[in-house]
Amino acid sequence: MSAENSKKSIFITGAASGMGLSTARLFAEGGWFVGCYDTNAQGLEALAQELGSSQCLTRRLDVTDRADYAVALAEFSDATSGQLDLLFNNAGVAVSGYFDEQSFDDILSVVNVNFVGVMNGIHLATPLLKATDNSLCFTTSSSSATYGMPGIAVYAATKHAVKGLTEALSIEFARFGVRVADALPGLIDTPMVPDKMKRGAAAEGMFRLISPLEVARAVWASYHDDPQRLHWFVPEEISQLDKASALDPEGTRSQVAGQISVEAWTRS
Repeated sequence: MSAENSKKSIFITGAASGMGLSTARLFAEGGWFVGCYDTNAQGLEALAQELGSSQCLTRRLDVTDRADYAVALAEFSDATSGQLDLLFNNAGVAVSGYFDEQSFDDILSVVNVNFVGVMNGIHLATPLLKATDNSLCFTTSSSSATYGMPGIAVYAATKHAVKGLTEALSIEFARFGVRVADALPGLIDTPMVPDKMKRGAAAEGMFRLISPLEVARAVWASYHDDPQRLHWFVPEEISQLDKASALDPEGTRSQVAGQISVEAWTRS
């Protein structure tokens, strides 16, 4: 991509699969230049071949490596003449099981990718966002940010943190015209969700199995259709859980305990 390119641009972490991959495809189809970043080099190579070099820039990136993240953003900026219309902080990992039975190294890995990695991206990309009119900082949170989910306690904690950061920065960043929003997906058909949980998903309701394309469409709509909206619930019924947890946390605890088990998050 040349520096003279005038396409809108999006920087996506976790782009090699799932929601990131669907978002990369959707925005490329919409005529955007897409920066695709992931630790999955093979997936990135396939995506680069699919989208073409004029449409995308791919690069291996561990979002916890702040120095390398800065280099990746500098390379992206060179390709877009210093513009960044949409930063999509999407990379995430989960370690499932009982909290007290997990190694602390595994716990820290989830915190570092899901929250520190998000802060790295936002903090480093802010100058580019400031330099771009009508830019948007968008992050993947989770339905587990509405109420802490058993079996993925640390994952849920990081997503609560992402939700809170989004709310705070949506106020702070307004002073220089950068919009901030997030998605709170429910049960999305991605490699992160165990097959056992997918097979047991409800046929309808807030925890039915959803295509990752629905999250991609929420990212698209957040930029194009509803610039004032803060939280994008996918599916929309997730908002009911968010309201219930605020109004009746104890009742919500009983509901969650009766519907979701730690064993549901196992891979077998």
